[in-house]
Amino acid sequence: MTSPEPFNPELEGGLPPNAAFVISVAARLVGVHEQTLRYYERAGLVEPARSKGRIRLYSLQDLERVRQIRRLTDDMGVNLAGVEVIMRLTDRIRDLEHHIDGLEAELRDVRNRPGARRGAY
Repeated sequence: MTSPEPFNPELEGGLPPNAAFVISVAARLVGVHEQTLRYYERAGLVEPARSKGRIRLYSLQDLERVRQIRRLTDDMGVNLAGVEVIMRLTDRIRDLEHHIDGLEAELRDVRNRPGARRGAY
């Protein structure tokens, strides 16, 4: 059985950033079967939100993460264990970059305070 054709991601551009999709729509948007999304969740690769009725709700960020998983597996031949390592490291790098951005902003604030000594940092 072949995977369904992915929905055109350019059409997603007009969606609000907090858009959420049930599993059937999410699967169609990224071109995988619903069972694949369930498997990725069990493997810890994607964590969709849940409604009060426990229905999976996939965000635009979740869909992009699934696309990245597919690129790694389909285009680069990485197995799911490798994907997990890559995704975890990618997430850690992103977190560290945000932390660095915050520290740099804090440093700029300190340097721009009246009376701050130049060259002391």
